[in-house]
Parts: sequence; structure tokens; C-alpha cells
Amino acid sequence: MVGLTPELIIAALAPTPPTARIIIGYSGGVDSHVLLHLAAAILLLRERITAVYVHHGLQVQAGQWAAHCQQTAAHLAVGFQVLHVNAQPQPGESPEEAARNARYTALKALLAKDDVLLVAQHREDQLETVLLQLFRGSGLRGLSGMPERMAFGEGVLVRPLLAVAKQAIADYADRHGLVWVEDPSNQHSDYDRNFLRNEIVPLLKRRWPALDKTVARSAGHCAEAEAVLSDLAGRLAAPVFNPADQTLTISRLLAYSEAEQKRVIRHWLQGLHVKMPSQKLLAHLQTEVLAARPDASPVVAIADYCLRRYQDKLYCLPPHSLSLATGVWPQGQAAFVLNARQCLQCVPASTGIALAVWQQSCVEVRARQGGEKIRLPHRQGRHSLKKLFQEAGIPPWERELVPLVYLDGQLAAVGGYWLAAEFYCQSENACLRICLSKLPKAHDEMAFVD
Repeated sequence: MVGLTPELIIAALAPTPPTARIIIGYSGGVDSHVLLHLAAAILLLRERITAVYVHHGLQVQAGQWAAHCQQTAAHLAVGFQVLHVNAQPQPGESPEEAARNARYTALKALLAKDDVLLVAQHREDQLETVLLQLFRGSGLRGLSGMPERMAFGEGVLVRPLLAVAKQAIADYADRHGLVWVEDPSNQHSDYDRNFLRNEIVPLLKRRWPALDKTVARSAGHCAEAEAVLSDLAGRLAAPVFNPADQTLTISRLLAYSEAEQKRVIRHWLQGLHVKMPSQKLLAHLQTEVLAARPDASPVVAIADYCLRRYQDKLYCLPPHSLSLATGVWPQGQAAFVLNARQCLQCVPASTGIALAVWQQSCVEVRARQGGEKIRLPHRQGRHSLKKLFQEAGIPPWERELVPLVYLDGQLAAVGGYWLAAEFYCQSENACLRICLSKLPKAHDEMAFVD
């Protein structure tokens, strides 16, 4: 049995910089109270510790629990903070999932670089997690359970008690005379985890008393196997992945076996930080999208994103398109914001639009209407934008977000792609080049499509 002493906290914090803030998720329950008590017993850590109570607003006693947590933190001479969150479920989201997502989103925002968040999950929590993942048909990643240490926002999340038995935590609390709050909802078996905890696990442990220990060991084996397969998937994905637009090259992907294709796709989506599709959707993706005609543009829609094929690439996109701001480009302004993800910029250049012409013209940004044509420098004739987009391999859904720049009512530039011959000039330090630039991720609706 793992010894429940302050040395457990010291060991868990060993990789952490000595000046990092230590945030402790403190609900007021026995598990998090024991964790806070252990950490506060280390005098050198106290001034770096902040106990954080997340106020979900779901229980009438939540205000009283927050006050109890504040008093406990003051008694232990550590900092304290309350985070208020909206834990109301969204469509398709369970109450458990909504509360967890709200809690972790708020805690992520709290962490700065090198900060560490300590949470109090223990070995029976790990058992419940693995069982839930098993019942949901999860693969190795899900059956690996919760890791002891993981990146979290700008900092890191650590579970120092993950190898500790629940009974050891209860014994510690009794031995030190700790006073904690009991959430009455924990006794309701409506939620899946509570049903396991209250009805199923006690029955299983009567037959297999060391179940939490053996399942935790199995989770460790799964985690090791998943790490090996993840490394393999990374090597398989390298020649298929296109970093510039974060797509997969379909012809190269199809050279792999079906099992390897699924592994690469999951690896890709994991890197984009989106929810994994079901086995059924993955199979549909393989048969209806990857195997489609090269000139087809099939789509697989998933809750938070969609997977689309264009030419020889597989794209992961938001489920909705962004709008495009239009209007007059103010004189003297170097950038024109188009939406939450991109802007137009004009930068000094030796070729492009003459600076004098730009300054003397009424510059407008417009959206495509259809049928526009442009004459390009060093090319004969006028060309439709549709043909130019096709030549450049620009997907149809991106074309509507390419702004058109007009000078005194005449088409002068198509986003950052093409410049009209009528406005093209060469002059050292006397020209402007128009660029289509991405805004920082904080402005982006879906950072993974950057």
C-alpha cells in the first residue's frame, strides 16, 4: 500500500519548478481535504498553495460549502479562491459531463506557465473510470484510465493520490480529525459513476477485494501499449500529414491497411484536439469519403466538426462557415479584419500596388458575387476567379472567404492570391503587397484549423 504522507506530495511535485504556483482542486469532500492537508503540512509549500473551490451552482448548499472551504484554507494557512461556472448541460451533454467540462475549463484558464494543478482522484476513481470506458467500448486510450501527470492548459495536472486506496484516505481523515462536507447527490445512482460506486463496485469487491489495485495495473499495461501504438501512428502519419493546412493526403493514406488508416486518423484528430468519432463513423469515413471519386466532395458531419474531402486531401473543419466583413478600408489603416480568424494586411514591398495609387484611391473590401474575372501580370487574357481557384487547389468552402479588394470600383486584388495587371508595378520601397493573414488563436473559433 502506498504510504499517505507529505512525501507523496513532494515526489509528485519533483519535476515542477520550485517557484511554480500550486493550485489544489478543493471541493470540501474528504478526498480533496486530505490532499490539501498533506500539501499544507509541507511548510516550504504553503505560500505557493491556493485551494480552489469550483462553484457549479447545482446544489443549494454550494454557498455553504464554499464558506467551509474558505475557513479550512485559512486554518491551514494557504490561499483560497472561488471559481463560479455555468454547469448547465448543452444539447447532447450529460449533467456529469457538463459539470466536468465547466470545472476543467475554468481551472485551465487559471493556470499560467509552469503552474501545477493537484487533484485528488484515487485508485477507486481509476477503477470507476476504466470500467466506464470499458462499458462504452473504448479502445486502449480510454482503458488507460487517468494519467498521473498530464499537460493542462498552460501548466500541468498531477494526481498524487492515484495509486492510493480509498480506505487509506478515509483512515487518514479520521486519524487527523478532519471535517469535510458530504454532497448528497453522491448517494444518487442516477449518474453512471455514482451507480458504479454505490451499486456495482461494492458487489465486485466482495468477490475480488483487490479489484481496484488489479484494474489499475491493467490500466497501466494499456497505457504502455497505447504509448507504443501512438508512436507508431506518429511515424505512419508523418508522410501523410500536411502541416501547412493540417490535412491528410488521401492517396498516401489509402496505401495503408484499414487498421492503419484508422490509427492515423485518430492520431490526426487527437492532435487537432477534437472529440474522437465512433467506430461506425470511422468506417463510414473510410467507405464514403476516402474511397470516393477524386472529383467528389463528400462530408462526414460530427457534433463539433466535419470531415471533408477535396481533391487528394482530407480536411477537418468547423461545422459552420465564418462570415466575411466587407466595407471601405480606412485610409492609413494597415489591416482590415475580415472575421474572427483572418484579416487583410498591406505591407511594404518592391512589387505590388503603387503606394501613391493606394493612398489616392477609395479602397473597398467586397465578397464574391460570382462571375468575376481578372487580368494577371505576365499572362494573356482575362481569367475567371472560379478557374483560378481550381488551378490553385483552393477548396470550395474557402473560396467564399477570399475577400476581393477594389480600388475606385475596379477589382485590384483577390485576397493575398492575385493582383490585377492594371495595378501591378515594380518600384523599390514604393509598393504595397496585400496579404491574407490569420489572427492569433485567441480570436479563432476553432484553433485546430489554423
